[in-house]
Amino acid sequence: MTLAPAARHPRGLTTLFLTEMWERFSYYGMRAILVLAMVAAVEGRNPGLGLSKDVAAAVYGLYTTGVYLASLPGGWIADRLLGLRNAVFYGGCLIAIGHFTMALPGNASFFVGLIFIALGTGLLKPNISAMVGELYPEGGARRDAGFSIFYMSINIGSFFGQILCGYLGENVGWHYGFGAAGVFMSLGLVLYKLTGERLGDIGLLPSTSGDAALDARRRRQGWAFVSGGVGVIAAAALAAIAGLLLIDPIAMSAATGVLIVIVAALYFGSVLLFGGLDATERKRVLAIIVLFAGNAVFFSGFEQAGSSFNLFAKDYTDRVVFGWEVPASWLQSINPMFVILLAPFFAALWVNLGRRNLNPSVPVKFGLGLVQVSLGFLVLFFASQYVVAGEKVAPTWLLLTYLFHTTGELCLSPVGLSAVTKLAPRRYVGQMMGTWFMATSLGHLIAGLLAGHLADDSNVAAVPDRFLFVFMTTIGAGLLMLLVSKPVGRLMGDVR
Repeated sequence: MTLAPAARHPRGLTTLFLTEMWERFSYYGMRAILVLAMVAAVEGRNPGLGLSKDVAAAVYGLYTTGVYLASLPGGWIADRLLGLRNAVFYGGCLIAIGHFTMALPGNASFFVGLIFIALGTGLLKPNISAMVGELYPEGGARRDAGFSIFYMSINIGSFFGQILCGYLGENVGWHYGFGAAGVFMSLGLVLYKLTGERLGDIGLLPSTSGDAALDARRRRQGWAFVSGGVGVIAAAALAAIAGLLLIDPIAMSAATGVLIVIVAALYFGSVLLFGGLDATERKRVLAIIVLFAGNAVFFSGFEQAGSSFNLFAKDYTDRVVFGWEVPASWLQSINPMFVILLAPFFAALWVNLGRRNLNPSVPVKFGLGLVQVSLGFLVLFFASQYVVAGEKVAPTWLLLTYLFHTTGELCLSPVGLSAVTKLAPRRYVGQMMGTWFMATSLGHLIAGLLAGHLADDSNVAAVPDRFLFVFMTTIGAGLLMLLVSKPVGRLMGDVR
């Protein structure tokens, strides 16, 4: 691989930056209007699905959970069958198909499209992040800075996706917003192919054991397993469309949460006991488990943006500016706007602190991230006092909440991505990135269930107490992470 001069970043980062930017444009652009489309009345100028808020929030949670839960098999498929490079491309193709399917009229196409997007993101998301890690074999603060730059691409795409898809969805038609997401995902795939040579040989081939016959047998078994899994998903989808399988999203969310915890425990247990790890690798995997838990708690609060915060903007926020009502989905673009502004500062901060041997450890950064996301809910606790009094609140309340969530995100999320690539045993990098996103999926699932309570307008007087409960839970988790930061740091060894 050809690298740029030492003071700069590898040229391949540009390829991955642009691919991720357009994929996130499509993902967050669609997400901005997803709950709004589900709760919109089935009749009227812009008809939706007419679901109740708790059911819509549960569906939202299941979808976002599926997006990240699919990352574990997605990482495995890349490691064993496709290689990182092909997994990213084929995942992007499935995502584009999903968005275009959602652009078609009908409830069936809406939910089938969500399945395509979830499967495609599971292939793309963990593996493109793993390739960013491969660009920096030397590790260190420079890799952290590279991940912070890469993370900014997510938010550039998110900002413009929510603006364009949000406007089209709310003011023209929900299906136009979904279709626009598919167009820009397709653009990202074209750019990925045109500039792929910048990545050199990174991710071209799956991992091998050195035994050609053994590898061939494993590939046959792997493809048989993948085919069976796709068949089960397709059969379940067809049964649901035909009315033969009735799905309760709220009950399914609760059951899925238990399943994720069990799967995570079995996976980590199998790697620790039967993965052939040495003592150092085993300690580092234990550190990943702690970060897994912190990541799940963080995203259970952070991911309210697309659900309860979105509904809070729609129902309780005064969005009229100069006689024109700003789309509710546009307020979600505040978070990526803050990331665009603050990500360069945080990237430089970690590098400069690292030069002075003052860079906080990864678990300390996680603790700071959790504390800050909790403060966002404290802000809405105070804002909801006005809602109880029957008033609509100024957008500045959500703006301040998103500011706290953004600074918390920049302490935790890009740092966590980088830490997992450094802590994971090399032969398990793709799978460990999958576990990182599985933790995110658990957080999203909890967020969906929580959002149904936070957005419930049948008892508006209880809204402040709900926000206060989330504040107390998340700040408690943050303080606990700070307390255990030193022993977790020892498990990480020389990884910083």
